[in-house]
Amino acid sequence: MTFKLLAVSAALIGITVTGAVIPGICEEAARATPVVTAAASQQTAPDFTGINNWFNSKPLSLADLRGKVVLVDFWTYGCVNCVNTLPHVTDLYAKYKDKGLIVVGVHTPEFPFERSASNVQAALKRHGITYPVAQDNDSKTWNAYRNQYWPAQYIIDQNGKIVFQHAGEGRYDEIDRTVARLLNANS
Repeated sequence: MTFKLLAVSAALIGITVTGAVIPGICEEAARATPVVTAAASQQTAPDFTGINNWFNSKPLSLADLRGKVVLVDFWTYGCVNCVNTLPHVTDLYAKYKDKGLIVVGVHTPEFPFERSASNVQAALKRHGITYPVAQDNDSKTWNAYRNQYWPAQYIIDQNGKIVFQHAGEGRYDEIDRTVARLLNANS
């Protein structure tokens, strides 16, 4: 075995064991790395902009949703990590939709085939998604949020402020508790 092959093998074993990623090579894994930020500054949430289509809803704006707790979920149907989060998002919606939670999925494609409205519609049916979904083909809402990851969730309080954000899979209990706390504060 040559030294170079041995070095590459050792690096791959190290990456596998530690879960590290190589920038530029493992972009999907890098996007899946969980990032959690409690938005201490409570910045005002950007509105939905540049939306190509709305599914399951008429066009929405955050001004129309004031007084509600809003979960904005950035996803794309071709992302395994996004698909893994969908049961949790749909369960959260079912649990709290009658108590003041609005979930808005923002489908921002990574690949050209994900831009098709009929493909997005088929994915909504396949995953049982009944909450509003905005098709963000030009990444305008994605950019307004300065989002960088699939999936990513932003919880917006009744006053339009981002109070929680998370990227990647997991933190489902924390997301649930944050929504429940905000809804109880409103009742």
